[in-house]
Amino acid sequence: MTAPVTLNQTRQRFEMPIEGDAMAICDYRVDDGGAYHLLHAEVPPAFEGRGIGGALARGVFDLARDQRLKLVPRCSFMVAWAKRHPDYADVLA
Repeated sequence: MTAPVTLNQTRQRFEMPIEGDAMAICDYRVDDGGAYHLLHAEVPPAFEGRGIGGALARGVFDLARDQRLKLVPRCSFMVAWAKRHPDYADVLA
């Protein structure tokens, strides 16, 4: 089971603890308009193939919705996830 996604502004990434010290992450940068550009999502290799990437993406988009953030997916995984989930179009910049 995974934990909720949090926003680590110091490291400029969204984080989702998995197990022990393992963490799924999505690096971002904020543009001048305040939109969060999702640059790179990563799941530790030992946890690949378990749906954790999808859980990370959903957590990032849910957090963005809750905090009224706007997202710009840039990495291929987040771009593909956003296309498969048009119900999150409201959080896209």
